[in-house]
Amino acid sequence: MNAVVDEQDWDGLSQQIDTYGCAQTGLLLTPDECAEFTAMWDDVARFRSTIDMARYRFGQGTYRYFGDPVPDAIMDLRRTFYRRLLPIARDWAEKLGDPAPWPDDFDEWLDACHLAGQSKPTPILLRYTDGDWNALHRDLYGDLVFPLQVVIGLDRPRIDHTGGEFLLVEQRARAQSKGTVTVLEQGHGLIFTTRDRPTPSLRGWSRSPVRHGVSTVRSGIRHTLGLVLHDAA
Repeated sequence: MNAVVDEQDWDGLSQQIDTYGCAQTGLLLTPDECAEFTAMWDDVARFRSTIDMARYRFGQGTYRYFGDPVPDAIMDLRRTFYRRLLPIARDWAEKLGDPAPWPDDFDEWLDACHLAGQSKPTPILLRYTDGDWNALHRDLYGDLVFPLQVVIGLDRPRIDHTGGEFLLVEQRARAQSKGTVTVLEQGHGLIFTTRDRPTPSLRGWSRSPVRHGVSTVRSGIRHTLGLVLHDAA
């Protein structure tokens, strides 16, 4: 899977991320690989917890956090995306005047998270059925945060489900919020802002907070694989 991630058009993706705060990749997973991840849903022993979104008023639907050991295929995807997104993360930190605590090596970054008390794995498998949705939110989990993350579609939009578009809402300085809607194709990834990002302003760069969510699924079942690039407290 590392080679598939590396073969993406990273110049084009980086430009889209800087312009819109998100970018959809080309194909990362085959339909068979998507089915393998979806089938993990019923293997409850793989997961450290299951979250009923309605119970916590996060929306409606269910997601499960993978427990240790996280499947090798997922860790490989996280490592490769981290390496590819690290230059963008450092560039954003410089523009915003923020610290850039991210080492070159992903495993060293996770070690830093663990030393800071963020030792719980964050990869998640999400499942939405008719009427389910996800409220706008940010995936922070602690003080150490990587500013970009990835979600991969595991089902076929318009065939396996309708609705369930990915929503990104950016709060602009002294202006109304701006929304982006993406139909997440099967096997494709969406790279998006975790917390905030730099946007041009008259004074240089402004900090624009960003939240994400999922619109209402109107029919069928929608599964996605979420790759947060920091661990949780």
